[in-house]
Amino acid sequence: MRRKRQDLDTRPTPDPTGAASDATTVHVASASDFSLLLPGRQGELVSESEADGVAYCASGSSAPHCAGRPAMQQGFIRAAAVQQDPNGAWIQVTGCIDPSKSTLDPSDAGGQLDVRFPDGAQCTFGGYGASFIELIEPALNRFCLRCCRDHGDQVNCNSHRDRLGCENAVPGTYDFPEIGVSCL
Repeated sequence: MRRKRQDLDTRPTPDPTGAASDATTVHVASASDFSLLLPGRQGELVSESEADGVAYCASGSSAPHCAGRPAMQQGFIRAAAVQQDPNGAWIQVTGCIDPSKSTLDPSDAGGQLDVRFPDGAQCTFGGYGASFIELIEPALNRFCLRCCRDHGDQVNCNSHRDRLGCENAVPGTYDFPEIGVSCL
């Protein structure tokens, strides 16, 4: 689907804050091997966790930065799908969550974590300074993470679309009828 010109906010992606850190590094390797930034405190709203978000890894993740990092609770990820741009500009994971299997408030409308917050946030795809956008939407039982190869990629990782939700900011799979899971 082509985006209308007025839908694109081409302001630059904010520069990263702080030094790169394993504690705030996300990655996407497969639908069962990825990590997400999540609030660091019980019941903290996603929108309030920009300062203290922590990377949680899928159980058994092979990513080096996941060694010694907290794992997502069993059952938190209900279903996930990975897609990659044919030209290698981005990789993403989208899917459904069960907020009751985490420290998230299930009534939280959610929020965005990205290359700017928390400090040192990065995605291994593209490296430190490259664009990425992640939204966690507990009240809608969904999540999305797209990592872009390039710094300031406001076409593929538009950090200014965060208020539009996962389906608009990171179009992907949010319905898994083959396994009876939907977060739509």
